[in-house]
Amino acid sequence: MAANWGPILSYNPCGIARNPIFATSEFSCFSEINVLPLIYDEKKQRCNILVFDAELARNSTAYIKKATEGSGRKHPAYRFFDKNDNYICEVRYGNAAANALQRGLWTNTKNATSYFNSVTNGWIDYSHNLILVKLFSHALVSSSKGHEAALEEIKNDIVKLKQVNSINA
Repeated sequence: MAANWGPILSYNPCGIARNPIFATSEFSCFSEINVLPLIYDEKKQRCNILVFDAELARNSTAYIKKATEGSGRKHPAYRFFDKNDNYICEVRYGNAAANALQRGLWTNTKNATSYFNSVTNGWIDYSHNLILVKLFSHALVSSSKGHEAALEEIKNDIVKLKQVNSINA
């Protein structure tokens, strides 16, 4: 049976809802998270790159439910919902025996659409450039230091392209 922690809101003097759980040490890094899903549609060879709006999620959380059953669940998950009972995200608490899919912050792009912004303004066709898809997929699992190094290489390439094509910028 799922436990329900809610409503868990407090209000500041301006009447804006604040969720005190995000002030705890366990959630101290919540606003620093980077969730950048690259969603594929293999049949149509297109993708959509989304950014999870952590601040909106934090400000919209009205209650949290603990899920302990279903879909072969071995470890609990704490699901975050807004005031309209819409799913936002979840934190999975797996023990030392849990794999990477059984612990950490997760969200579902289909169930939490309003908490994502599309970087690409919707679906983009990648049928002509599979290297670009490979670049994105590697970038999603690399460190910020790796991102910085890749960005410098891309900037250098853009400069070379502009020089070759006599483009001033």
